[in-house]
Amino acid sequence: MKVDFFRHNITAAERKELDQTLRGLFISTGDKVAEFEKRFAEYLHVPYTVGVTSATAGLHLAIEALGIGKGDEVITTPMTFIASANAILHAGATPRLVDVEPDTGNIDAARIEKAITKRTKAILPVHLYGQLCDMRAIHSIARAHKLKIVEDAAHAVEAVRDGVRVGELGDAAAFSFYATKNMTSGEGGAISVHTERLNTSLRQARTHGMSRDAAERYQRRFSHYDMKFLGWKYNMSNIQAALLTPQIARIESNLALRHKLYDLYKKELAGAPGIGFPVIRPKSRSALHLFTAWVPPRRRDRILWGLEEKGIGVAVNFRPLHLMTFYRKNFGFKRGMFPNAEALGDKVITLPFYPSLKPAQVRYVAQSLKDILAAL
Repeated sequence: MKVDFFRHNITAAERKELDQTLRGLFISTGDKVAEFEKRFAEYLHVPYTVGVTSATAGLHLAIEALGIGKGDEVITTPMTFIASANAILHAGATPRLVDVEPDTGNIDAARIEKAITKRTKAILPVHLYGQLCDMRAIHSIARAHKLKIVEDAAHAVEAVRDGVRVGELGDAAAFSFYATKNMTSGEGGAISVHTERLNTSLRQARTHGMSRDAAERYQRRFSHYDMKFLGWKYNMSNIQAALLTPQIARIESNLALRHKLYDLYKKELAGAPGIGFPVIRPKSRSALHLFTAWVPPRRRDRILWGLEEKGIGVAVNFRPLHLMTFYRKNFGFKRGMFPNAEALGDKVITLPFYPSLKPAQVRYVAQSLKDILAAL
């Protein structure tokens, strides 16, 4: 049996919306993007969302829009994709890392205050695998120290914890619509914010800092545009928005499908020696973006190779970013500095997980993993 690591969930509704867009005049930023932004904001229960090219772009723009740059520090986690820290560097600031909770992989809120310095301007929590960080605690720390919060919500569109929704307590939150995400347009992202000032600033920043984008210039009486500040080319296209908008209506039903698959995986792997799983906190609704398991670290790569030999797609989410060559060379990071993140990074594997996955495929993956472990 072949089990792909991921298969997208693009349906006839998205294809129809895309066809209509391609038959229209604007395929760059226009009415479809505006429609998506409105409907996505409604789903998130926030005043504004801004469509961009990626979550990385969203983090970068949000950090800059909050006035954070050269000489400033942003606290974040080593247990994440490199984009989280890269965006801080793109804005000219410096990432300051804090170790993670050993049972979830999320940033340990209890360690944040000790990492705050006179240069600290923001906290960038990453909602790993779809589970919200302890945002109530992080928000309390941020208020006490007058810090901004930029949430990396690339995994967490549907997440809720302690009655708090993703994006609710942060000054901004960045979402990803990459190919393997719960909502996808192949590439793409969005930023949620709560103030008109940030909303306006981000919209201009995503198009070079211009006062009017192409659609506004075309649809209204001609007037010259101006460049207010140095911005970037990060604007979402109507093509991406056409693929995303119909998916909003299926967010909850797709989450329900992933819950069934998640529960089946846990049932099939229950009691298997050498296997563990990240904990989902009480009073939490995880977005269940990925299904990750923990295996014996010294055997991890052999397990991955064994699964591939059985036709099963696999991944590692993630290798701690502080062990990447760039960060070791430029910031002096080394193994031993963040032991919890390192321990998780050494033993984590990611298994196929998406709404169209069949129960028979889940059982095959689970049994294959158990067989490989037994043979090692």
